[in-house]
Amino acid sequence: MLYINDLTKNYGSFTAVNHLSLHIPEGDLFGFVGPNGAGKTTTIRIVCGLLKASGGSVRIGNSSAPVGSKEMKRMIGYVPDFFGVYDNLKVKEYMDMYGSMYGMDSGDIAKLTDDLLELVNLTDKKEFYVDTLSRGMKQRLCVARALLHNPKLLILDEPSSGLDPRARVEMKELLKNLHSMGKTIIISSHILSELSEMCNSIGIMNRGQLITAGKIEDVMQHFGGGQKLHIRVISEMEPAVRLLQEQAGVTVQSVRENEILVGYQGTEEQIGRLLQYMVQNQVTMTDFYREAGTLESLFMQLTGGGAQ
Repeated sequence: MLYINDLTKNYGSFTAVNHLSLHIPEGDLFGFVGPNGAGKTTTIRIVCGLLKASGGSVRIGNSSAPVGSKEMKRMIGYVPDFFGVYDNLKVKEYMDMYGSMYGMDSGDIAKLTDDLLELVNLTDKKEFYVDTLSRGMKQRLCVARALLHNPKLLILDEPSSGLDPRARVEMKELLKNLHSMGKTIIISSHILSELSEMCNSIGIMNRGQLITAGKIEDVMQHFGGGQKLHIRVISEMEPAVRLLQEQAGVTVQSVRENEILVGYQGTEEQIGRLLQYMVQNQVTMTDFYREAGTLESLFMQLTGGGAQ
């Protein structure tokens, strides 16, 4: 779907984006994270044609349309972090204005407006003035507007910024719904707990460079120190601990009472074989559960800073 190759953006001697290459497959809900100044917003603005790159290329699908061209812009729906000011415009007029910018037929705009306002749960606000809506409603309206021309790619820059908890939940559910409908979505956000619940893939940037990108479970396994396994046993602890220490990829992190905490780099299948091996060696287990690493801890590990 989206192919970014060797993308670079310089401001004088400062490099905001440093030779970034990234592929986001069709149908992904991709979370783009990084500290302030990491380069993620600059990357998004280049993809959307709002900034000119110093080098590299951006392509959507098989299109050869250059970045910033009308053809390229028609493939993208962009939701910025700041809604803007639209005094004296009703919701339906706001949608009409953007539809006309894409040269859409007035009848198509009216039909799509009704459908999209229903999708974002704003049907009853159609006759309201835009500037009277809450911030959460404005963000959902902006998503509806971004979908009006049926783009191949939806990009949202900090869509939950400034929203109250209820509005964030509504935005999260809306994006999950769009993803289930097959839409390819990129979200730049600093609310990592929400991204881990929504996204199936992530990219982490720091100081202009892409540190890693891929499916969340793959990235967590590769960089996040694997998974933590809590194993409770009623047999003798020392033989059980010794058996675990002999296994490749296993790190015994703590032993207390009848519970052993283990760090493990293995896959689901390998975890199953590990437990089977312990049973075969007369270790009696009464409980077992897995504690997956968090996106927040991985972020701190890779960037050495807070999620901003």
